[in-house]
Amino acid sequence: MKKIKPLLFFLVLISFDQISKYWARTTLQEDGPLSIIPNVLKLQYHENDGAVWGIMSGKVPFLIVLTLVILSLLVYVFLKIPAEKKFNVLRIVFVFIMAGAIGNLIDRALIGYVTDFIYFELIDFPIFNIADCYLTVTCVLLFLLAVFYYKDEDFAFLDQMFRRIKKKSE
Repeated sequence: MKKIKPLLFFLVLISFDQISKYWARTTLQEDGPLSIIPNVLKLQYHENDGAVWGIMSGKVPFLIVLTLVILSLLVYVFLKIPAEKKFNVLRIVFVFIMAGAIGNLIDRALIGYVTDFIYFELIDFPIFNIADCYLTVTCVLLFLLAVFYYKDEDFAFLDQMFRRIKKKSE
C-alpha cells in the first residue's frame, strides 16, 4: 500500500498537468489569451521547443534523453529513501519532481514541444506550465529541507548508495 499511494498521487499530478496543457492547446490556441487578473496574470498559449525559458531551443531529442537519464536517477534514489516517517516529505517532493519531468517529457516526445500557458504579465516572466510549477516549487522546497530540516546523517543512505555504485564500476 505504501508504494501504491505515491504512484496514484504521481498519476493524478501528471493527469492534471496533461489536462491543463490539452485545454491550453484546444482553447487558448484558438481563442487567444485569457486575462485572469488584468495586467498581472494571463493564460496565453506558447510552444516551447527548448528547456526552461526557451534555452536549448530546437534540442528536443537531446532534452528527451537528458530527462530520461535524470528520471532514472530520481527513481533509483526515490526507491532507496528510507521508510522512516521523517522522509515522507522527501518522498512527496520526489513524486512532484518526477511528475513535472514526466509531464514535460510527454509533450516533447508526443508533440515535439512543451505547451506553456501561464504568464505573469506584471513582471514579464517567461510563460510556463503546471509541470514547471511542480519542478520549481519542489526544488526550492528540497533545498530548504536539505538546509534546515534534514541533518547530514539523514542523507547517509545516499552515501551508501553511491559507494555501492562506485565499487561496482571499479
